[in-house]
Amino acid sequence: MNIVDLVFEQCDRGAVALVSGGYSLTYSALAEAVERTAEALLKAGLPKRSERFVPRVGLACPNGPEHVILALAVLRAGACLVPVASELAPPEREALIRTVGVHALVLADGMTWRERLAQRERVVKLPEFQATFFLEPQRSALDLGFDEAAFAGLDPAFIRFSSGTTGEAKGVVLSHASLLARIETGNRRMGITPRDKVVWILPMAHHFAVSIMLYLLKGATTLLVQSHLAEDILDAALRHGGTVLYGAPFHHALLAREVSGRPWPMLRLAVSTAAALPMATALAFDDRYGVPLSQGFGIIEVGLPLLNTAAPREKPQSVGRPLDDIAVAFRDPDTGEEVPEGEVGELFLQAKGMLDAYLNPWRLRQDVLVDGRWFRTGDLARQDSDGCVHLVGRIKSVINVAGMKCFPEEVEAVLQTHPGVRAAYVSGREHPHYGAVPVADVVTCEPQPSAASLAEHCRNALARYKVPVEFHFVRELPRTSSGKIRRI
Repeated sequence: MNIVDLVFEQCDRGAVALVSGGYSLTYSALAEAVERTAEALLKAGLPKRSERFVPRVGLACPNGPEHVILALAVLRAGACLVPVASELAPPEREALIRTVGVHALVLADGMTWRERLAQRERVVKLPEFQATFFLEPQRSALDLGFDEAAFAGLDPAFIRFSSGTTGEAKGVVLSHASLLARIETGNRRMGITPRDKVVWILPMAHHFAVSIMLYLLKGATTLLVQSHLAEDILDAALRHGGTVLYGAPFHHALLAREVSGRPWPMLRLAVSTAAALPMATALAFDDRYGVPLSQGFGIIEVGLPLLNTAAPREKPQSVGRPLDDIAVAFRDPDTGEEVPEGEVGELFLQAKGMLDAYLNPWRLRQDVLVDGRWFRTGDLARQDSDGCVHLVGRIKSVINVAGMKCFPEEVEAVLQTHPGVRAAYVSGREHPHYGAVPVADVVTCEPQPSAASLAEHCRNALARYKVPVEFHFVRELPRTSSGKIRRI
C-alpha cells in the first residue's frame, strides 16, 4: 500500500488542496506535480524500492506547497521520508543522516549546506523547484544499526526523530498502514471533511506525517500561512474561510491578543498541541473568538490519541476522554502497578497506528510495547471522575520549548566539551510564551569563561532553541548518593 495513492484515488480532483498567499493548487494539479517530481527523483538516481530494500530520503524544506509536493513525491517514488528540521545544527543533522543511512538528500528553496559543497558532482536540479538532489554514499550493513531487509519488511513511510539524534532520540519508524490507521483514529476527534479549510502554521518537518496527510486524505483545503503574526494569520483565515485552526499555545496567545476585534465566524474547531495549554491562553482565546481551544496530546510513537473535543470550555487544560478505540492506564513508574482511580501515574496508551519500530537501537513494536500492548509515554497524568485525562508533567527531564523537545543531558554534554567547564546542569524555566526555556548551572575552571562564550559554544553544536538563555556559575551541582546529578 502507498498512502499517496489513496489520497488521489478518493479526492475530488477539482477541489483546492493547498492555498499559500495568492497561490492555490487543486488536487489534480497537486497529483500531476507529485508524479512529475517522483519521476525526476528516480531519474536522478534514487535507488528503486524492492521487497528487501526501501531507500531513505532526507528532506530539508521550509513550510509551503513545495514541502507538500516534495514529501509526497518521495513517498510516491517508493522511498521512506526522513524530515530534516531546519533548526538542527550541522553536527545534529549529520548525525541524523548517518544514523538513518539516507540514500539521498533533497534540499529545497535554495538551501545550501556547507558540508555538501564537496559533493557537487552528484547534484541534480529537480524541475519546477529551487531544490537540489544529492546522492549519498552507500553504507554497508556494518555501518547501520538495523537490517535492510527487516526495515523493508515493515513497508516504511516515515522516520521521525523527536529531537536531534543524540540523547534519547531513537527514530520512530511508521509504515504506510500504521500512518493510515492513526490518521483515521485522529480524525474521529477532529472530524475533517472536504468542506474544511485548515489554517496551518506549525513546522511541517515536525507535524507533516499525521496532520497534513490527514487533511489530504480527507479532501480538505490546507491554508499555508507563512507569517506568525496574529494579524496575518487572521487575515488569511478570513480571506479564505478557515474553519479549523491547528497550532501551538504560542500561536493561540498571539491570536488572542490580536487588536482589530474582527470576529472569526466560520471557525468551528481550534486545536492546541505541541505544548501544555496555559489557562490564561485558553480563556483569552475563547473570549476573543467565542470558540474554546481543544487541547490535544500528540506523540510521534502513537499519533493523536487524545483530543479534548467533549469538554474544551469546561476543562480547557484536559486532553480529553479516550474514545473506544483508545485505551489508557495509569501506573506507578517504579512498580508498573496501576495506581488508584484519580491518582497520578505514568500514562500508558493503547491505540491503532502505533510505531512499527525504533530505528536506533533497532526494536520492533512488540519489543517496545509493555505486555505487547501498551506504550509507556513517560508522562505523568491522572483521570478525573468524568474520564478526562489531565497531564501533570514528565517523568524524565525533557524541556518543551515552544513545542520542541530539548533534552538537558544533550546540552550538558556539549557544555562539558568547553575547556572552561568542569560540570553542567541544565533545567527548564517556565516562560510565558514558549512554555519553558533551558537555563544552565555551570561549575567552571580558572579562568572562568564568560556566559557569551558558553552560549556561542552551544550554538555551534546545537539547535538555537536548545541553547541556554542564562548561565549561572556555581561551586557545585546537586547530586545523588551515587554521584548522578539530582534533577529537580
